[in-house]
Amino acid sequence: MKDDSLDATFFALASEPRRRMLDLLKREPGCNVNRVCALFEGEIGRFAVMKHLSTLEHGGLVVSQREGRERRLWFDATPIQLIHERWTTEFSAFWAAKLTRLKYDAEGGEVLPLPPPRSRRHG
Repeated sequence: MKDDSLDATFFALASEPRRRMLDLLKREPGCNVNRVCALFEGEIGRFAVMKHLSTLEHGGLVVSQREGRERRLWFDATPIQLIHERWTTEFSAFWAAKLTRLKYDAEGGEVLPLPPPRSRRHG
């Protein structure tokens, strides 16, 4: 991942409203811009929502597709996975997942499934 792309991804993730938009797109893949605007009604205006979505697209976290007059949106976790792979190893990822699961169990939050262990590469 190039540093410019990495910077854009971190910048996009730095905003709480943008993270909430990603949460919505994770729950409702393919929803339209009007749905995202409705989530923030009374909080921020349509223009601000559009600007946030543009920042998320620039960071590679949102993919959009025009369908007639609508614009459909999807969350793309690829940049987050690339960040994860850059700074973790097979063993740190395994133990971090175990500790995260323990945290969710202790706090009563959502428990995420453990990812399968990565196979070792030889060569």
